[in-house]
Amino acid sequence: MSLTKTDIRRIRKRRARLRKKLTCRFCPDGVIPRPVYVDYKDIKTLKQLVDRGNRILPRRRTGTSAIYQRAVRKAVMRARFIALLPYVSED
Repeated sequence: MSLTKTDIRRIRKRRARLRKKLTCRFCPDGVIPRPVYVDYKDIKTLKQLVDRGNRILPRRRTGTSAIYQRAVRKAVMRARFIALLPYVSED
């Protein structure tokens, strides 16, 4: 069975609609708590926000809000600086 371009486009649209909307893991109930801070010593959380090559995952992949994405970046950089996280993968 071969699909036409329009069929493929329709299938992709349907999948996009069915995909679960990502929410920020740091914002309870969608409200941004103040002060905005991500703990750089919480390696378990930070490892979920970097990929196998130890690059920081984008917002569209993790669902993190913009304010917290900046805080995540700072936390990852601090953790790398004091050697809690590696800069590059070990492969």
